[in-house]
Amino acid sequence: MRVFSGGIWEEKYGYSRAVVVGERVIVSGCTATVAGEVRHPGDAYRQSLTAIDIALEAVAKGGLTVEDVVMVRYYVVDQHHFDLAGKAIAEVFGEVRPACTGVRVAGLVDPKMLIEIEIEAMRA
Repeated sequence: MRVFSGGIWEEKYGYSRAVVVGERVIVSGCTATVAGEVRHPGDAYRQSLTAIDIALEAVAKGGLTVEDVVMVRYYVVDQHHFDLAGKAIAEVFGEVRPACTGVRVAGLVDPKMLIEIEIEAMRA
């Protein structure tokens, strides 16, 4: 099963917001882009929360919940954003404690994007 959010990049680049395979939901990288507009310019923390919300909406459409999240990957464009993204991840997933990887990258699709987050969830 494929999950679509209607985001501009999905159609343009030919991918799904998420793919459901059996008891697993794999969510593509999510940024703070809503209705084609990058939200919270300059604020990596709020962009992180927005990206997580978008990703968790896809997890829910795939039939799972935040408690089923087993992996979070995040990509930041500035070294100083690791702690801000980590704060958002801890707030949302603190009780779940999924595996997590953070990577610094040279840039994302839009220069206003400070963070991109991928999530994987699996029914135990």
